[in-house]
Amino acid sequence: MDAPRRDLQAFFRLRVYTALKPSPRPTQQPLRRPVDRMNGKREIITMTTRKRLKKVKVASLKWKEYDAEVSKRLLSRLKQGVTVWNKWRRKNPAAYIDLRGATLAGMDFSGVNLSEANLHSADLSGQNFDRANLSAADLYGANLQRTHLNGADLSGAYLSEADLNIATVNKADLTCADLSWAGMLLASFDGSNLTGANLEAAYMSDASFEGANFTAANLHSAIIQEANLSKVDLSEANLTGVSLVDTDLSGAKLNGCRIYGISAWNLNLAGTEQTSLIITPESEPIITVDNLEVAQFVYLLLNNPKIRDVIDTIAKKAVLILGRFTPERKAILDALREELRRLDYLPILFDFDKPSSRNLTETVSTLAHLARFVIADITDAKSIPQELQRIIPYLPSLPVQPIILDSQYEYAMFRDFLDYQWVLKPYRYRNREELLASLEANVITPAIVKAQQIEERRKAIEKQLAR
Repeated sequence: MDAPRRDLQAFFRLRVYTALKPSPRPTQQPLRRPVDRMNGKREIITMTTRKRLKKVKVASLKWKEYDAEVSKRLLSRLKQGVTVWNKWRRKNPAAYIDLRGATLAGMDFSGVNLSEANLHSADLSGQNFDRANLSAADLYGANLQRTHLNGADLSGAYLSEADLNIATVNKADLTCADLSWAGMLLASFDGSNLTGANLEAAYMSDASFEGANFTAANLHSAIIQEANLSKVDLSEANLTGVSLVDTDLSGAKLNGCRIYGISAWNLNLAGTEQTSLIITPESEPIITVDNLEVAQFVYLLLNNPKIRDVIDTIAKKAVLILGRFTPERKAILDALREELRRLDYLPILFDFDKPSSRNLTETVSTLAHLARFVIADITDAKSIPQELQRIIPYLPSLPVQPIILDSQYEYAMFRDFLDYQWVLKPYRYRNREELLASLEANVITPAIVKAQQIEERRKAIEKQLAR
């Protein structure tokens, strides 16, 4: 997708998010879950990580009674400047900082100490909070849109349902922060530490997290579309139900993740570490694979008998048809396809444009791995010598039954293939009618018999090796 179109889509996603976001109620304490460093049952987190996360102080969700006059005095003191404010905080470390619903604007807040402050539904949008201390602060539902938080300490902060769209939060500390249901559209978290953070159901599309640390983070049901997650560390993270679409994960670490229910489409996984990916839910015994794209398929195989039946059907019934696609020759191949269908086989006729991601012979080879046997029309051979060269030497369990018009001779190098036991002698036919009439007896049956012989020989070898 070109950049202008992608930017336009991101803009409309932001408009929709803003329109649907409910208005906060700053002085009424909402029903909220307590902060959980382990994000529920997380047996995939190592003991070393657990000990490190338990040391992080998280936001207290116990509010004191709201006092508008106290809040007004605190805001007035804050506006005297960061130096004055921080000095006062050092002298009054136990003071309850209640700025819920306040608008913090009109000054540079970089380096300000607002640790453990109650900033529920506060408006910090567009302000500079670089290197600020917001550790264990309550920022539930706060407006942080376009806010600068580079290098800020947000460890243990409660940012659930906060609006972080278009915010710049590079190299910040968000260890054990709660970002559940937060909006992070078009935001930048490059190089930030989100170890043990809770990002459940967070909206992270079009955002950049390059080099960020998500070790042991909870991203359950997060939406991540067209985002930059290159070089991130997602080791031990919970990716259950995550929607990953058109996302860059190049150079990332996905070791030990739980990926049950993940939706992964069109990902860049170049150089990505993928080991011990857990494909089962927490209630089932752990099963691991080492490839994100294969994981969904493996889980479906384990839990969907219909898919297993389909694969078994393909293995027994699929027939790959190869030949030349001139109008005259394609008529023969189409007739072969229809007759195979009538005989209850699953014909695969390679007459479509090659996929852009691989060359033609690679595509033919991939289809050959699915087939029970191959019917190769070597009449007027052009590309088929290359296709057979890719298939025959490397698939000894795949019978190849050549056919050829009786008036023609095999191409020069074809006879070399007859040295392979799984290549049958060419069947010669005079016209289409004769070919179709004798297809079952002279083409299909010899190929099936050869396949059975190969299978029996394989079993005999396995039996000898098992002794």
